[in-house]
This record gives sequence, C-alpha cells and structure tokens, in this order.
Amino acid sequence: MNADTQISEAGTEGCVRAAGFTAAAGGRRVRERMCLVTRTVKPESELIRFVAGPDGTIVPDLQARLPGRGVWVTAERKVLDEAVRRKAFARGLKAEVSVPDDLTEQTAKLLSAGLLGRLGLARKAGQLVAGFAKVAAAIDRGQAGLVLIASDAAEDGRRKMQAVIHRRFGSEGGPEVFDRWSSDEMSLAIGRTNVIHAAVLDGAAGQGFKQAAMKFLAFEGLAGEDAGEPQDSDV
Repeated sequence: MNADTQISEAGTEGCVRAAGFTAAAGGRRVRERMCLVTRTVKPESELIRFVAGPDGTIVPDLQARLPGRGVWVTAERKVLDEAVRRKAFARGLKAEVSVPDDLTEQTAKLLSAGLLGRLGLARKAGQLVAGFAKVAAAIDRGQAGLVLIASDAAEDGRRKMQAVIHRRFGSEGGPEVFDRWSSDEMSLAIGRTNVIHAAVLDGAAGQGFKQAAMKFLAFEGLAGEDAGEPQDSDV
C-alpha cells in the first residue's frame, strides 16, 4: 500500500473505504478506495461504487455521485458475484439491504450503456472515424487509440483490419481492438447506418472512451490484471 494512503473503516459515508491518494503520471493525485471483497486498495477507476437506494435496494453508482452510504467493489464480474454470494453489502453498509439477483448483469448493462454514450461524445468531439478506409488511415497515421469492430462483422473484414494493425505496428503494440457490440448498436451510438469498423482517436473524449472501454473489458474478464482472490475475512 502506498505510504500516502490511509485506511479508514468508517469514513464520512459510514462505509468501508480507503480515504487516500496515490501519485500518478504527470504528478496527479489519484483517489483510492478499498474493495469490499478483496480488501485491496485500488484507484477509484478500477472499482465500482454501490449504494443502497431509498427502499434499501443495492444499485450500481457508476459515476460515484449518488447520495448516501456507499461501498466499493473491484470492477470485475467474479468479484461482484462473490460480494453478492457473501451478502457483503449488508455487512459493509451495516444495514439491512436488498440485493437483486441480477445485480451483476445490471452492472454489466449499465457499463455497456455508459460506454456507448461515450462513443457518441467522441463522435461529437470529432475524435471518432467510421468506415474501413478511414479507420485504416487513422491506424497508419498512429492516431487510432482504440479500434472497434462489430461483433457480427464478417471474418474477412476482421482479418483485413488486423492485418492493417500488424502492418503498422508489428506483432506487438498498436491500438486495442473492441468487438463487444453489434453493428446496429454501434450505428445507433454513432448516428449513422451500417457501422462495421470505427476508431476512437487521441484526445480528451477519445481517451475517456478508451479508459471506460478497458474498465468494461476488465469487468468481463477480457482485459486488465487479476483482482486477486477474495479473502476469507469478514467485511
């Protein structure tokens, strides 16, 4: 644990938390929190906050802005499943709560919906291109921060796009490839028809999308580091 981080089991929200900061690139200070399940301290960007609604139902607070007590869980499906299985929310919040059976699926859908919204913001900011030729050109210029390929894209198109990335960057490196959405979902978010290939470019909106995409992939177990095995101690 970073020396600047102090752990408190009862912060101002009355929840288990890490009320501290750690240094990040560029001299920024990043707020950290303690995971309810693994008991590890991580940057907020690697966790998801959950709160009890007025009726006591646990809901995801992806923006970490909802009022009331909250707890933080590592942004991985397996860790959230473990929190539900252990009834960790009631112990962490020290209150009677109701946990939906499909809380993990609710969280995954909200993460995906929020990410689609960020895709639209990247388009409005001029930091997104669509169409094979435009995406390939962005890759060749080194401007593509993340490449999107529709989940229902033809295999031939997938191979050609991977070949473009390989030609520019070799066997290692290059932009991440995200292929979790159908063409219809991408088209609706971007505001044009029949979107198969797209690329998010460098820039504030593009970087925001990329970071959110990496969080979504980590949640689904498709990217990022292992959150660590849940510990046996009570929360």
